[in-house]
Amino acid sequence: MVDRVIVWHRRDLRLQDHPALDWVGRRGCATIGIFIFDPAILHGPEPQRTTGGGQVAFMLDCLRELRDNYRRLGSDLYFFLADPVQCLTTIAAILRPDHVLFCADVEPFALERDNRARSQLARLGVRVTSFVDLGLHPPDAILTGAGEPYKVFTPFWRNWSKQAKPQPWTTPAQLVPIEGADKLPAIALPSLESLGFQCQQTIPKGGEAMGRALLDQFTTSNAILRYDSQRNFPAVEGTSRLSPHLRFGTIGIRSVWRATVEAEGMIRSREDELGIQGWRQELAWREFYHHVLFFFPELAERAYRPPMQKFRWHDRGEHFQAWCAGRTGYPIVDAAMRQLNQTGWMHNRCRMIVASFLTKDLLINWQWGERYFMQKLVDGELAANNGGWQWSASSGMDAKPLRIFNPASQASKFDPDGDYMRQWLPELRSVSTAELVSGQIDAFTAHRCNYPLPIVDHKQQQQLFKQEYARVKGDSTTHDSSH
Repeated sequence: MVDRVIVWHRRDLRLQDHPALDWVGRRGCATIGIFIFDPAILHGPEPQRTTGGGQVAFMLDCLRELRDNYRRLGSDLYFFLADPVQCLTTIAAILRPDHVLFCADVEPFALERDNRARSQLARLGVRVTSFVDLGLHPPDAILTGAGEPYKVFTPFWRNWSKQAKPQPWTTPAQLVPIEGADKLPAIALPSLESLGFQCQQTIPKGGEAMGRALLDQFTTSNAILRYDSQRNFPAVEGTSRLSPHLRFGTIGIRSVWRATVEAEGMIRSREDELGIQGWRQELAWREFYHHVLFFFPELAERAYRPPMQKFRWHDRGEHFQAWCAGRTGYPIVDAAMRQLNQTGWMHNRCRMIVASFLTKDLLINWQWGERYFMQKLVDGELAANNGGWQWSASSGMDAKPLRIFNPASQASKFDPDGDYMRQWLPELRSVSTAELVSGQIDAFTAHRCNYPLPIVDHKQQQQLFKQEYARVKGDSTTHDSSH
């Protein structure tokens, strides 16, 4: 008699390069997939809710395709809206499965949930197996010589780069369904509105087919070879746009790595080599943030650096609303926020610019920005989002923590012709490039274009930040690494 297996999908919405499906395929198990919509995640208290309509819409797109792919292989994907542990208990009582399989997470909430699920299922005699899937290595596989977790990226990257990388998992040619699964209290795939969300953003298409198409497009063309030289320019399509697919696991991380290995065959210059290495380094950054959140779960709640836990933020609501709306009077900041609000995505260089502006110019708590990003980003996930915000706020794991971005300098370096700013700020398309890049738009022009004057003075605000930073550090001298 074959084993009966439930594959519990969460952030792994695909069939290819999936460790649990490889496991059942090799053993010929009777298998179904399940996905549980957790009200605790979907309906957190306002304004603390961190799940946005764009992200849920993208996820539903992914789930629709995953269900169809399960059916194509002969089984099915079942949906539930309930507390996951209670739901798994109910499913186990009905189907009496031998195994429940899932891909491990690193977030504190998920780890606590999964431990409860393991304990409850074990009482019912169900064997539970989890697999490494978020990164190429489990968090405890990349440690210092003393066996400690890394707290700085560069040595983590050196170690990570030396480690052998796993090969993609095989995909079963067919799946045998579990008899009696039609008796489960499953629901139809819900609509966005029935889950209590709306989406005004123009979001990208989700699903495994799109994830693989984007990966192929990026790694079989010059895009990956030019990545290092083009990735910092938001007006240029120089990135992979794979981040939402990595966030929801519509593409396996081992397949992603193998694609970079295959791309090595296109290398003809040092620039080509740096392009591939630069993109791999971004994969390592993603894994580093998973690593530190796993070992330091307190990052989810507070600043990593103790002095920054005492920082006196100004937290002016009207300034925060201007930042959210892209109405600060700083064109590069406003363009980036408009891109986020309209598309659910923001170029990474711009993420750093707007995060620095919120924390270093407006002196608003980074956690406000972290939460807003999670509400708007389709690719928003706790580890990378938290890591990026703490890096920008000088509160996180950074060997050189005091960084202050000058919006005008950033615009001059990375959008020198103003193309990105004009794309997202149509009211400023007639403004000269010099005015746009410098942000020095006179009052008459600003009024004519219905564009706000700067809500703060950058030089004054960075001095205020440095003074408070020196106070919490107990050091009257600070190092200016303004960019």
